[in-house]
Amino acid sequence: MITSTANKQVKHIIQLQKKARLRREENVFIAEGPRMVIETPKEMLEEIYVAESFEDTWDGPVDEIVSDAVMKAMSDTQTPQGVLAVVKRPSYDLEDILARRPAHLLLVEGIQDPGNLGTMFRTGEGAGVTGVIMHKTTVDLFHPKTVRSTMGSLYRVPFYVAEDWEKDLHRISEAGISLYAAHLQGKQMYDMFDYRSDCGFLIGNEGNGLMDATAAMADAYLRIPMEGSVESLNAAMAAGILMYEVNRQRRQK
Repeated sequence: MITSTANKQVKHIIQLQKKARLRREENVFIAEGPRMVIETPKEMLEEIYVAESFEDTWDGPVDEIVSDAVMKAMSDTQTPQGVLAVVKRPSYDLEDILARRPAHLLLVEGIQDPGNLGTMFRTGEGAGVTGVIMHKTTVDLFHPKTVRSTMGSLYRVPFYVAEDWEKDLHRISEAGISLYAAHLQGKQMYDMFDYRSDCGFLIGNEGNGLMDATAAMADAYLRIPMEGSVESLNAAMAAGILMYEVNRQRRQK
C-alpha cells in the first residue's frame, strides 16, 4: 500500500491532474469515481488506484491500494470517491465523424468553462449527436472537471479538436452538412428550421459568442426566444435546446 505523497506514482498522478500539456504528451487523462472507472472501456484502463477505506466495497480491478490521505492528495475533488484511474484518451479523426449520417453535430468555439463543455457532451449523447467538433481555443476536454461533467459520455460521443478551424468548417459544409449559428442577429426562431437532414450547430464563447469569421460560415442564423430581461442563455443550455430540437424533429419523421 502506498502511504506517502512523495511516492513517484502519486506525484505523477497529481501532475496529470494539473497539467493539460502532460496529459497530451502522455495521451492519458484521469477518471475519478466508481461510475467513471466502471464505464471506462477495459482496453483504455492503464492504472487503477483504490483508497484503503474503499477496498472492501470495490469489486473491480486494482493496481495499487493507497491510504485515504494519499487518495485525497491525488484527487481533484474535495471529497474523493475512493477510486481513480489513469485512462488512455480516445481518438477520432474528422472523417470518422463525417461518416456518421444523418449528421447531427455540435461545433463549439472558445468554450472556457469545463462544466459547460462536459454538460454539452452529456446532453449531446442524450439528444443523439453524431459528433462534437471543438475549436482549439475550447477548454481541454480532459480537464478533471470536464471529465466529471461528461458522466462517461466522452467515451461514447465522437469528438475532434480542429487545429485549422476554417478549413474544417469548409470540409463539413462540403460534406453537405448545413451549419446553423445561434446568433443575436438571427431573425428566425430555432424551431422554424428543418433539421431532419444533416446539420450542425455553431456555439460560441460564453461571454463573446462566435467570432465574426465563424458566424459568417453559417448557412443561417437562428434565435432562441427570450422573455423578461434575459439577454442570453448559458452556452450549454442553448446547445441543449438546439440538439433536442433535432431529436424531436427526427423522432417525428
